[in-house]
Amino acid sequence: MGSQDNNNIVRLSLAATIFTVFLLAAATAGCTGTDRQDGGEVVVAVTIPPEQEFVERVGGDHVRVILLVPPGADPHTYEPPPGTLADVAEADMYAVVGSGIEFELAWREKIAALNPGMLVVDCSRGVDLIAAGDAEHAGADPHIWTSPKNAKVMVENIREGLIAVDPENAEDYRRNTDAYLGELDALDTEITGALAASGVKKVMVYHSSWAYLARDYGFAEVPIESEGKEPSPQRLEHLIKQAKVEKIRVIFASPEHSTRSAEVIADAIGGTVVTVSPLAKDYLANMRYVARAFAESGRP
Repeated sequence: MGSQDNNNIVRLSLAATIFTVFLLAAATAGCTGTDRQDGGEVVVAVTIPPEQEFVERVGGDHVRVILLVPPGADPHTYEPPPGTLADVAEADMYAVVGSGIEFELAWREKIAALNPGMLVVDCSRGVDLIAAGDAEHAGADPHIWTSPKNAKVMVENIREGLIAVDPENAEDYRRNTDAYLGELDALDTEITGALAASGVKKVMVYHSSWAYLARDYGFAEVPIESEGKEPSPQRLEHLIKQAKVEKIRVIFASPEHSTRSAEVIADAIGGTVVTVSPLAKDYLANMRYVARAFAESGRP
């Protein structure tokens, strides 16, 4: 089969998916953001699991969250099933990460078209973005949530969005936000102390997810993956030499990506592979775990 035939099949498949989504959305469109009943549940769509925690902590009992990229999925490549997209027809608000994550670049406009009355909140507003270091991400590094300092900004943006769609419960949203920001401040202090005491300067990771954490807490990440691709043999050789010279003993992988290259490097240096996820929902506990793992990797 020729490439033209393949392209036609892809276009037909995409068209069929979008048509199905619009049919499902039409069937459920009786409860959109434009006709939410006062005192009723606020339905909020989010892209990734950490945002789910942010919205639930700010919204409390007033919100129900629709998670678009489920745990274990890679938001750089994930394509949602039609049923998940149709659920967004019920949403009063969509809290987008906003920093250029591929899922949102591919689907944000389609999702907004499913529910024109839905408020779209850009959680990256006010975050100091880092320029992407490779061709995979044109523009900014999208992983803004991996620093608690940025998480605070995201939470504040979510608070303002919830107040806009549900002003009746504004005081609850402000109170919940203040409590959660206090926990994020405590996390910030804890991570600062742990990483400073460890003396860690570089962390070798499979996928470049931790640039914001590295910038804000004084270390550098060394990604194994190059421009979204598995490293070449030459790059693997270079990384093995670098790890030996800089006495890196721990290679970090994530459950959303292959661990093969990390294991190759770890075997070559007599080190270990540790799995850390940037996408776990339990944000506070997960970031404590990540910071502790990075700190321990810097100790002799």
